[in-house]
Order: sequence, then structure tokens, then C-alpha cells
Amino acid sequence: MTGKLVLVRHGQTFSNVDKVLDTSLPGASLTEHGHEQARRYGASISETPVGIVVSSFALRAVQTAEHIAAATSVEYRQREGIHETQAGHWEGRVDDVAHKGFTEIYGRWHSGDLDARVPGGDSGRSVLDRYVPVLDGLREEFLTDADAPDVVVVSHGAAIRLVAAVLGGVDGGFAADNHLDNTQTIELLPGAGGTWTCIRWGLFVPPFEGKGSRIADNPIS
Repeated sequence: MTGKLVLVRHGQTFSNVDKVLDTSLPGASLTEHGHEQARRYGASISETPVGIVVSSFALRAVQTAEHIAAATSVEYRQREGIHETQAGHWEGRVDDVAHKGFTEIYGRWHSGDLDARVPGGDSGRSVLDRYVPVLDGLREEFLTDADAPDVVVVSHGAAIRLVAAVLGGVDGGFAADNHLDNTQTIELLPGAGGTWTCIRWGLFVPPFEGKGSRIADNPIS
């Protein structure tokens, strides 16, 4: 069986702790706890065949990926297009109005309204348009052989959840309501005809319907 695409949320950042909507590059750095989370995750897959570690250009993703690459002794690259969903006019804010506004737009994406747009920021469609081609390229380069090792992509919670739900056909309500903690993963298995199957979402494995929270959460903090 071919390797998996493993989408990893970065470790804890100072903005996570302070509940800041932090989506612009380069963004906040990892806390010491975030560095430790990244080291622990890297150690947890150190015996797993990994072909490459890739990250966005955000500082938190870079720092997390560096720990994982060191633990797995594999090549590390950065890729444009896989950064976080952009908070636009709500960037840098900590207030309930901004957080609730972002969460509402994010929920609309998972309900199928991909053209809904964060004021001054991303729509769901713009996230998919920049993110999915990167994954398609990684699949073509690294996941075509039957014995291919895993591809680890270090990215961001809101973007990972949207992309994985769309590619993996995961129920939008489940995807919108079920957060990824720092360094938790979503795993996608490549299938025939360019399809993907979601085989893990954080702590959950299929079938996902009926599992987890049914309360919309803040997708970034």
C-alpha cells in the first residue's frame, strides 16, 4: 500500500495562547511548549517511513517542521500556498466579534458556500485554489509508487480542515465542529483517479459521522 499524506497542525504559538487571530506571514513563533510538542511528534514517527517533510512559510510551521525533519532524518522543504486561511480585517484581533465572525464564515464554507469571504481575507474557494495544487504536486512526486513512504505537510488548522474535508469527502458539519489540537494530524490515503480517503482526523477514525463535538469551534486558536 502506498504512503499517506499526513497534514500536521503546527505546535503551540504565543498567538494561540493569547487567542490572537494570527494568519499573516511570518506570524508568531512557537512557545517552548510548542517546540516540545513538535519534538514529541517527530519522535513518535521516527520509525515510520517518511519521504519528505514540507511546511508553509509561516514561522510556526517552519519551526515545527524542522523538529520533525530532524527526528525523521529526511529532507525538508517549504511550499507557497499552504499558509493559513487569511483573517483579513480581523487579523491581530482577540475580541469576540472577530472570532465569532471568522467562525461563522468558516462554518459557511463547510456548509458548501465556498464563495463566502472573510472581509479583506480568504474565501473557501481561494484557500482550495492555492492549497490543493500543492498537494497534487506532492502526490505526483512522492506518492505514486506502491511502496512510497509518507509525505508529512506541516500547516495550519483551519486550512487543513477545509482542504481535507473537501478532498476526503468528510461531512462538513463534523469538519467544522472538530478542532485539531497543536501537532494533531489529518491523514489522507491516495486512491484511484486522483481521489483521497480520510483515514484519521485528530483522535478519530472513520466513520466520522456522529463522533466528536457538535459545537462550532474557533478554527484558528
